[in-house]
Amino acid sequence: MTGNPRSKRKLSLPLIILGGLLMFLAPENIWVGAVLFGLGIIVEIAGAVLRQRREPGE
Repeated sequence: MTGNPRSKRKLSLPLIILGGLLMFLAPENIWVGAVLFGLGIIVEIAGAVLRQRREPGE
């Protein structure tokens, strides 16, 4: 990934939004919905980790 903390924060917001959209738009009755919901959770966690992670020098 990138080493710039500012670009990590800029990337984290679209990841969190994308994860929320995947969870919101996942169909309820089909197994694909469960897969999309799980993928949405993973993407949101990745966005949150990028937002919270601090560099060793900070």
